[in-house]
Amino acid sequence: MSAVLVVNSGSSSFKYQLIDMDTETELASGLVERIGEPIGHSRHNAGPTKADRTERDLPIADHTAGFAVMIEAFTEHGPQLSEADLIAVGHRVVQGGNRFFEPTEITHLVELNIEDLSEIAPLHNPGAVQGIRAARATFANVPHVAVFDTAFHQTLPPEAYTYAIDRDLATRYRVRKYGFHGTSHKFVSEAVATFLDRPLAELKTIVLHLGNGASACAVDGGRSIDTSMGMTPLQGLVMGTRSGDIDPAVIFHLRRRAGMNTAELDDLLNRRGGMLALAGNGDMRDVEDASIAGDPVAQAALDVYFHRLKGYVGSYYAQLGSVDVIVFTAGVGENSPIVRAGSLAGLEGMGIEIDPVRNEAKSRKARVISTDASKVTVLVIPTNEELEIARQTLATINRTHPSK
Repeated sequence: MSAVLVVNSGSSSFKYQLIDMDTETELASGLVERIGEPIGHSRHNAGPTKADRTERDLPIADHTAGFAVMIEAFTEHGPQLSEADLIAVGHRVVQGGNRFFEPTEITHLVELNIEDLSEIAPLHNPGAVQGIRAARATFANVPHVAVFDTAFHQTLPPEAYTYAIDRDLATRYRVRKYGFHGTSHKFVSEAVATFLDRPLAELKTIVLHLGNGASACAVDGGRSIDTSMGMTPLQGLVMGTRSGDIDPAVIFHLRRRAGMNTAELDDLLNRRGGMLALAGNGDMRDVEDASIAGDPVAQAALDVYFHRLKGYVGSYYAQLGSVDVIVFTAGVGENSPIVRAGSLAGLEGMGIEIDPVRNEAKSRKARVISTDASKVTVLVIPTNEELEIARQTLATINRTHPSK
C-alpha cells in the first residue's frame, strides 16, 4: 500500500487526509485547530464511523506542535503511518500567481516564492507556508508537492484575466484575475467526462462549485476559459459571508461618507457580506428553512443569490458558444435541490430543464437531474479536492522521482 498525506493549512488550523493511492480510498482524516490560542483542539478519524473518532483539547503553540499532535493521533489510534508506506505529502496552496502553472515539488526556493505571493493572498498563503515548513520538518524523508488552486485557471485567455486599469500599475502589483477552486473545477469537469463516457476534449461544461465559498467556471475541452473569482476569492457569486461582485465605487462612497477604514471595508465584504448580510445567516440550510417558513427577508436573499448565478450561467454560455453540461458540486450544490432549481429556473429557452423528481431525490452519488428532453445535461457530481490533490501529488513525484 502506498499512501499520500494531503494537508490543507490555514493561519490557525490545518486539515489532513491520508489516502491509499492503490485504491484511492481515505484511510484517515482529521483537523487541528485553534493553533496559538491558550487551548487548541484536534480531531482524528481513524475510520468511517463515529466510534473511530477521537478528540482532544490541549495547548498547540504553532503548526510544528500541531503536526506532532497529528503524528501522536496516528500512533495511538491508527492507521500506522509506517504500515501505510507514506510516499509523499501534498499541500493545498490557494495562490500560485502567474509563477506556478502546475503542481510543483517543494524546494526552499518554491517555499520562498509561495511566501512572496502572500502579498496578493494575505488571508491564505501565510498559513500554507507555516504548514509546509512544519510538514517538511516532520516528514523530512518524503517529497512534498504544492497543488495550487489557481493552476487550473492558467489557461484563461488574456481577455478573461485582464482588468481594465493602468497596465504598468497592474503589472507592478500583479493585479489580474487568477481564479480559485481550481482543484475542484478540474476534478469535477473530468468526472463529468467519465460519468457521461464522453471524451473530455469534446465537452463544453459550466461547473458551479457552491459552498460557503462559491465560484463558477467555464470549461472548454478540459481547459478553464473563464471563472467568477478574480484576483482574490471575493469576486463573483454571492457566498456565505462574501459579497461577490460589487461596484468598486461603493468602497469609495463608504470610505468618504461612513468613514470606514480599509480593515473595516475588508471585513464588511469578506466576513460580513453575502448571505450573512442579506439574510442574517451565512448557512444556506438555515436560510432555506427560513424561506420555507415564510420569511420574506430569507426569500429575498435567495432571489439575489439565484439572480447572480443565472447571470454567470448566461455569460459562460455565451463565452463557450454552446453548453453540453451544467454541473453542481460542493456542499450547497450537492445537497440543496432548492438552490439547484432556483439557479436554473426560467432558462428553458436555453435548453436547460431540471426534472423536479430527479432534483429532489437524495443521493451522494453522481447523477443526472435534467429532463430527458433537456438539450443541456444537468448533473450533480460530488467533488473530492483531497483526492485530486493526492492524484496530482502522485503524478508529480512519479515525474520527478521515477524510481520511487
